[in-house]
Amino acid sequence: MSKPANPVTLPLADYSPKNFLLAVVDRVATVTLNRPERKNPLTFESYRELTDFFRACAMDDEVKTIVVTGAGGNFSSGGDVFEIIGPLIQMDTKGLTAFTRMTGDLVKAMRACPQPIVAAVEGICAGAGAIIAMASDLRLAATGAKVAFLFNKVGLAGCDMGACAILPRIIGQSRASELLYTGRFMTAEEGEKWGFFSRIVTAEQVLPQAQLLAKQIAEGPTFANTMTKRMLAMEWAMSVEEAIEAEAVAQALCMTTEDFARAFEAFSNKRTPAFQGN
Repeated sequence: MSKPANPVTLPLADYSPKNFLLAVVDRVATVTLNRPERKNPLTFESYRELTDFFRACAMDDEVKTIVVTGAGGNFSSGGDVFEIIGPLIQMDTKGLTAFTRMTGDLVKAMRACPQPIVAAVEGICAGAGAIIAMASDLRLAATGAKVAFLFNKVGLAGCDMGACAILPRIIGQSRASELLYTGRFMTAEEGEKWGFFSRIVTAEQVLPQAQLLAKQIAEGPTFANTMTKRMLAMEWAMSVEEAIEAEAVAQALCMTTEDFARAFEAFSNKRTPAFQGN
């Protein structure tokens, strides 16, 4: 598991990834998994570079939101069978634990990343690809998209990369249990009905719609959006009483921002506020 020889550099708009495509337009960074001939599988190197990228996002104030998608009509088929699963068979427990912790680090980085993440899911979204969609803040599906947490299909537990913690919170314990025990594909229609997807659009529209949604969020108050993401994560482990107190403190901090004052001034003058992120 060699480290990528392509450290993430700032600003992200000038960074050229080795294992995926990156474009920054209108303060929205679009990450495209780009191995379409294999349905965009992940490798040891892409896991690391994606993790480094999401960590670096916290240091780039010009990027307000992130879109994750896949090239060639599919999101991601998950870990590459030959480049990842094959070598795992030869590893000892220490090496395997290092690998599973490394894959989990990607989800940790996505959840810790201050920018909201929108997944544009088309075609196959399986295994670790399904985890990346799950770890995003919002998900849009193309007609015909299919999502599967395939781990038990290869003899592994469904508890991979935070699936048992995050998926039930999105779609409910029973539905998550079904997907994790069977490894079957969830259709786009099921995903929308169960709350995994916000909506279903055509394949041609899924990326533009995800980018439009990301741009709308990017135009909002940056500090407040970051606080919303942070509290959505933190309040999983809080009682209702603790959550109410934490939100009181968080909201008071948001009231100290200039964007809050801008919103009041714009409202007073019957204008739409132009948030500047401070």
